[in-house]
Amino acid sequence: MPSFTISRILFVLLFTMMIILQNSNGQMEEWCIADEQTPHDVLQMALDWACGRGGADCSKIQRNKSCYNPNTLLDHASYAFNSYYQKFKKQGATCYFRSAAMISNLDPSHNSCKFEYIP
Repeated sequence: MPSFTISRILFVLLFTMMIILQNSNGQMEEWCIADEQTPHDVLQMALDWACGRGGADCSKIQRNKSCYNPNTLLDHASYAFNSYYQKFKKQGATCYFRSAAMISNLDPSHNSCKFEYIP
């Protein structure tokens, strides 16, 4: 297959993905998730802050709640970081958490655990 054809196919796929990922306002949907390369102690401090003074809703990552499993630091931090980010992004909040988090355009929801997205 000529490289020109491959380039056209890749362009069409990329364009299609951009359309799929955009919400009705033409904005890309964004979730804030934990960076898997972050050391556990840094991740734990950021999670503690988000669920404490940060104001994230961490009720769903408690035992027997919809986002408790998988019961890992990375998964719980991702849920808490996203909760904080969605709640406060219109007020200028970022998805930083001392380099422990990053933006994802892929919805991290899984099974009964739904990650909030606020346009």
